[in-house]
Amino acid sequence: MLPTDAARLAGRYLAAADRLLPGRISGFYVVGSAALGAWRAGASDVDFVAVVDGGLAGREMRRLRVLHPVGNATAAVRAVLRGRVTVPGTVNGVYVAAADLGRPVTSIRPLASHTGIAFAAGRGFDVNPVVWTVLRDRGIPLRGPAPGTLGLDPEPDRLREWNLANLHGYWRSWADRALAGRAPGEPLAVVPSAGRTLTAWGALGVSRLHRTIATGEIVSKEDAGAHALAAFAPRWHPLLHAALAYRRGEPLPAALAADPDLATTRRRLRLTGAFVSDVIAAAGRL
Repeated sequence: MLPTDAARLAGRYLAAADRLLPGRISGFYVVGSAALGAWRAGASDVDFVAVVDGGLAGREMRRLRVLHPVGNATAAVRAVLRGRVTVPGTVNGVYVAAADLGRPVTSIRPLASHTGIAFAAGRGFDVNPVVWTVLRDRGIPLRGPAPGTLGLDPEPDRLREWNLANLHGYWRSWADRALAGRAPGEPLAVVPSAGRTLTAWGALGVSRLHRTIATGEIVSKEDAGAHALAAFAPRWHPLLHAALAYRRGEPLPAALAADPDLATTRRRLRLTGAFVSDVIAAAGRL
């Protein structure tokens, strides 16, 4: 079952989609933290996979482009005002053709995708072995048959390879920018909330990948934080505890608040970059 707030956000988005693309969306499945039982209001997005009967013509693609701000009116305004790619509470997702669902996931070409304020036609990161595994095993249908009946092929033999490539691609670049004191992926906002978001995203994001590479399991960011506390040296524990507190919307304990490495946005960012680099190296040794 979806949490009430997540269900409201997803339902509002789907209603807007039906107005703009009437009769085209035959399946709509919630994945991500909501499907993993770890969705938190004020911290989480709502991630989805939408199934479209047929392709999307030029006019429909133009309508799809405006769907995201229409379906995410409040979150979209916050994203623009803050100059950010993602904002908690945004409904983000990818559109795929119904005829492609039975193909191996890495051979599927998405019709389009929405992430934060970004729209992409003909591509979408979330068509990958990780998301497809969550969709098949734990996806929550708001429309369409149970995901286990869709004949999905997440290519489990490629799960480790895909996660390692993600670490050495996106996350290696992310770490390099963070170590240089530059906010990865968006302008460096000096307000504390922006720094906390980056810390949680980086520290818990790579910990999820490490857990999957080590065990084959796909877990939430909070479960990944617990995994990292057990798997990595105590010198990283203050950062991990801080990332978990940020993720949960909790204040930092006094001892963490006084830690000089966590005292400013730039210091936290550099420490997070160093941790991400350590996780990448550790994953390569597994």
